[in-house]
Amino acid sequence: MFYLLYGNDEFTNREHLKQLRQQGNFEYNQDTYSGVEADFVTITTTCNTFPFLSEQRLVVVEGLPKRGRGEGTGSANLEMATAGGSKKKSKKGGKSSTSSRAGFEKALAEYIPLLPDSTVLVVLVDEVLDANNPLLKAAQVNGQIILSMLPKGAALESWISKRARSIGVTISPDATSLLANFIGSQLRLLANELDKLATYVGESKTISAADVHKLSAQVQEAHIFGLTDALAQRNRKQALDLMHELLVDGEPPLRLISTITSQVRTLLLAKELSQKGMRAAQIASTIGIAPFVAEKALRQVGKFSMPQLEQAYRQLLATDAALKRSRMTPEMALDLLVVEVGN
Repeated sequence: MFYLLYGNDEFTNREHLKQLRQQGNFEYNQDTYSGVEADFVTITTTCNTFPFLSEQRLVVVEGLPKRGRGEGTGSANLEMATAGGSKKKSKKGGKSSTSSRAGFEKALAEYIPLLPDSTVLVVLVDEVLDANNPLLKAAQVNGQIILSMLPKGAALESWISKRARSIGVTISPDATSLLANFIGSQLRLLANELDKLATYVGESKTISAADVHKLSAQVQEAHIFGLTDALAQRNRKQALDLMHELLVDGEPPLRLISTITSQVRTLLLAKELSQKGMRAAQIASTIGIAPFVAEKALRQVGKFSMPQLEQAYRQLLATDAALKRSRMTPEMALDLLVVEVGN
């Protein structure tokens, strides 16, 4: 059997792979290769190897070779791989014709009909494949296709509700909206948050919006982004209201200061890197933050000048020190911070 798991939803792709592993009787006959690095003949040789003390062998190919510069989706003249077969040499450089993306796809597609009955081959690709892709066509005839795309809007809220039910709890519409709005289509992160919330409320209980506010760091961080937005707009009343909401929700003052300081530091770095021409994905990779955090930071940095961010950072450090030395109450220290940063 041949399975093609593809689409931009890497979390669900791997959930399907996990299910396939559990369904089969593979025991120790499981091999995983990187499609970017693995040799084509090595993969097919493994597929042709009879399983040891088991009825089936599972071979997983994660990803496909990178496309070379100017490489399209056209086919190449390839030699079909069989057990003990050799790679066909190209005229230039002596490289295998299967080393190119198009060559690898075509060769693997041509091999699928020869797949032994004892082997289950899974190709997992975290991208959307063209309708003319040879692997897609091979799976239509000799396998099974599982397409996973990131849900959005109502589909995302439906995914959250179904995921909650699958782990033994329900979730209120307000709580679902909070997670969908503040975490978005990051399904792995959503799954982790739901697991944490389910443990907190207990089996057969309902996750409420209050539970999400209390336990989800991403939602708390979103409120703090709102706080910095209010400060950037010099809206002290809104900033004070948001800050006191966080304190009422049980956010410890020192952790609140630490989170705001971390966010301002992110804004400083994002502003500096954006001035060098970097985009959100590059900034996220450079400073080690999630892409969606980088995107939010880039939306905010235009509201601050670099001197304003530097001054805010110094004030945050001073407030943190004052709190730790118990020179003033936490509420007073935070109120003064909002007033000073909002000047």
